[in-house]
Amino acid sequence: MSMLLVAGLLLLSGISGGSASPWRPCTDLLPLDLLSHALPQEGGSVRGVRMVQDGGARGLRFTGPPSALSFPASKLFVNCHFFPREFSIVVTLKVARIAPKKSEYIFSLLEEGSDRLLMGLRFSQNHLRFLFLTPAGGRSLSFRSVRLADGGWHTLALAVSGVHATLTLDCGLPLDLVDGPAFPQALSTRGGRFYVASRRRWKGLFSGLVQQLVLVPGSDATSRICPSSNPRLATLSVPPALLQLPSTPPAKQALPYPYEADMRVTLGTRPVCSQPEQGQLWFDTLRRGLFLCDGGAWASMLQEKERLDYVEEHQDLYTNSQTFDAEVFHIPDVGLFVATANRDSQLGSGIYKWTDGKLESYQNISTAEAMAWKYFTVDKKRFLVVANSRGRRDGEPELSVIYRWSAGRRRFLPYQSLETHSARDWEAFRIQGEHFLAVANHRQGDSNHNINSVIYKWDPGRKAFEVNQTILTSGAYDWEFFTAGSYHFLVVANTFNGVSTQIPSAIYIWLGGAFQPFQSITTFGATDWEMFQIGSRVFLAVANGQKLYRKGPSVYNLNSTIYELNMATRSFLPFQDIVTYSAVDWEFFTLGDEKFLVVANSYDGTSYSLNSVIYRWQGYEGFVPVHRLPTIGCKDWEFFTCADGSYLLYSSATEPLAKVLRLKTLWQV
Repeated sequence: MSMLLVAGLLLLSGISGGSASPWRPCTDLLPLDLLSHALPQEGGSVRGVRMVQDGGARGLRFTGPPSALSFPASKLFVNCHFFPREFSIVVTLKVARIAPKKSEYIFSLLEEGSDRLLMGLRFSQNHLRFLFLTPAGGRSLSFRSVRLADGGWHTLALAVSGVHATLTLDCGLPLDLVDGPAFPQALSTRGGRFYVASRRRWKGLFSGLVQQLVLVPGSDATSRICPSSNPRLATLSVPPALLQLPSTPPAKQALPYPYEADMRVTLGTRPVCSQPEQGQLWFDTLRRGLFLCDGGAWASMLQEKERLDYVEEHQDLYTNSQTFDAEVFHIPDVGLFVATANRDSQLGSGIYKWTDGKLESYQNISTAEAMAWKYFTVDKKRFLVVANSRGRRDGEPELSVIYRWSAGRRRFLPYQSLETHSARDWEAFRIQGEHFLAVANHRQGDSNHNINSVIYKWDPGRKAFEVNQTILTSGAYDWEFFTAGSYHFLVVANTFNGVSTQIPSAIYIWLGGAFQPFQSITTFGATDWEMFQIGSRVFLAVANGQKLYRKGPSVYNLNSTIYELNMATRSFLPFQDIVTYSAVDWEFFTLGDEKFLVVANSYDGTSYSLNSVIYRWQGYEGFVPVHRLPTIGCKDWEFFTCADGSYLLYSSATEPLAKVLRLKTLWQV
């Protein structure tokens, strides 16, 4: 990766420089709750942040990404951009253990535009260090023999004033440091950013629970929290969501009233869980689980685990003609639909609705050798865009059409036409509140495969999509958009450059309002990318269709590869090769706690009648085959669930037939 791209990655995380203004003292600051400033103001969820009740108290647990809880320093220092000269930091935390020679950050303040640390508080097995930047460089205040990672709750108050620092742990005897490095009189925070539980890196990510993190201007805040009836949980300013626990009386005191919870029983429909429902129980008869509302989310108390047992045929869906793609989508208060991209231009393509446990014809739309559908929403408006691979008549331009759902007529109606070139796929995505569409243009004319594919952006004023960016592609077949941490990516499956199918497919990263090259991966007639996550791990699976060079023989039996994002190298590295037969699609899905990949094997050089395979994730072993499904010219797999179970739909590019397969499961405690 070039140094320019590495610099771009740093810029993407929101870092920008700033100039300092003349110094003046900051005397108008009140106690500042850093946790509340980092959490969403509307009570929404944050990826990688969970609320956990442990030891009679609630805290936040962080699993990443490291920038999940961050905010600009200007959010705190509005009228003054200098850090107070005298202050206290109050923290309540719980850490089970920490490895020797490892340290974790409770919070940090980083300079925008670089990775320079302005301030940070970190701990190791027996040390607590407060780090800060002075005109002479980085300095730290070190408190030895401070053991925080012992599995219990602790409240610490760190007071700093010039060369003096005092640490009070659990309202005990204060530990003084005298004549240590002096905290600077004018530490500018302009352009800085606070990171809770990290230093904006995976290394040093806080592994425990934190209940409060408060900055108090003034020398010593210990008198505000001590003495306390519960010194390990001494409270100064705790986010309200972490305080709302059923009251626990002191020992030998009877409960003043019984603690009760309402019970709801539903069939798969998840009830609302907010502050009014806190303490209610929900029994889900479909998932066979008992859940408790903690005021923000349903926490599992007892749940049977669903496991895939076998696959059975559920429905033969006869389509207008051969089907190149199926798109499953749900319209609230209307139902579940499947749109099929059919080859025959005279018969068009069909939309089917799930009714009484089966798909039934709902609407027919005129298309021109349709290759794919994509459903998306913009500002509560619902759209369906088709990738037409030819003009409606010879000599006419190739137009792909966006259809808009009419709530009154309950039909999709034409909305906007866009010129495309043998379009193979559409991808819809959203970045920073703006809506985009990317089309994979396969070729222009009969032989020019090296052409631009186009990214369109929604214009709120015109209420239409307009060209935003073009990217040179080679026989493009598929786009896949995904987000990893705070970074946005778009990867293209390049199939053929006019000479060979052994060509690079490119991953692009969003930088400065456009997609820039990030990484190239050699593929062999690539037809599909599938991104998925397992825990915090990010994977990309490519479907390799064939190996061909000039007019030589085609090879259809070849490896398709799963790549994993490596944070150290900042690139996708090969994780697992799987033998496939002209693979044209991957579909990732979950059942209970199990993760699966199913591949569409379409052709082995002699026959279209092949087994497509379901692979199950088995940790260290990767994906292992568990079910082989007979298919004919399999082109696409789609997974969907509804009230009566989980299903797989496969479409055939050689027969006017699609099949719905039901996934039969077992329940185990």
